Amino acid sequence: MSGETKLNVLVGERNPLVITALRDMLSRDDRFQFAEGVQSGEAFIEAITRTEPAFDVAILGWELFDMDAGEVLSELQRRRLNVRVVIFSNDHDVGILKQCVRLGAQGFCYQVDDPCILFDTLLAVAHGRMCIPFIDVSKINETPLSKLTTRERELLAALADGWTNLQIATRTGISENTVKYHLKNLYDKLDVRNRAMAVALYASEKKRGAQPNS
Repeated sequence: MSGETKLNVLVGERNPLVITALRDMLSRDDRFQFAEGVQSGEAFIEAITRTEPAFDVAILGWELFDMDAGEVLSELQRRRLNVRVVIFSNDHDVGILKQCVRLGAQGFCYQVDDPCILFDTLLAVAHGRMCIPFIDVSKINETPLSKLTTRERELLAALADGWTNLQIATRTGISENTVKYHLKNLYDKLDVRNRAMAVALYASEKKRGAQPNS
């Protein structure tokens, strides 16, 4: 790519004001060409599947009308669509950052960052590098469920299937008191108060692409 060639940028963002602001900023920087702005994950994926225009890099907000960025990234992986993606998030939850990196995002910026940080990230990602905020990379794949023992994961899966404590005890060959003991440790590790909260977290992690039983 020559120094005079502008980078074609696709923007996926639910908020039209953010799209307008990004289009304005990109148009005033001679390194970039605002190619298209979409507000839904379906439209974002459809744009990637087209051969023209070819996008050098894409900016993807965390919340779109029909799905979040994690779901979009998962669908891109499923369809084997190759595009360099920079997540542009208004949420500082480090879990979102880790999830997006696990799902293949090459860059990550916060919407409160200075625009020059976003531009530098776009350039780095467009040229094949990863550019994310500092994070302990050894913990990228760490989720709340990854802290559980094999027995605790089995118990959580049983809870998600609707088993009672007595059913778990009967089917696993341990006492009901032992089940309660394991569940208390499980709740403490997950920082939840009851089985409903534990099951909800389990479902959320599965949706995010975690593999709690692996």
